[in-house]
Amino acid sequence: MSDETQDNAFWERADEIINLANQQEEDVESDDVSSSLLYATARFNAFLIASSAEKADDIKAGKDAAVEYFTEQYRQLLIDNIDEYIENFDEYNS
Repeated sequence: MSDETQDNAFWERADEIINLANQQEEDVESDDVSSSLLYATARFNAFLIASSAEKADDIKAGKDAAVEYFTEQYRQLLIDNIDEYIENFDEYNS
């Protein structure tokens, strides 16, 4: 699979999740959808960590590093997306 195909697949998956969140927002508050997305992300990432472990002690041993990694990834993605909204505010809100 080429890098471009992987990149396209990445964006398609992200768009599907965003579209689902937008659909859910029609029935509930944005904060509720955001909370659900955060929980789902945390739950899925915990599953990924657990599924790569042979025993609970493996999870425990890597817990701090995993939390640090995922927290920093989220932090950087949030900063990048806020910066994009700042740069494109007029276009996005027209």
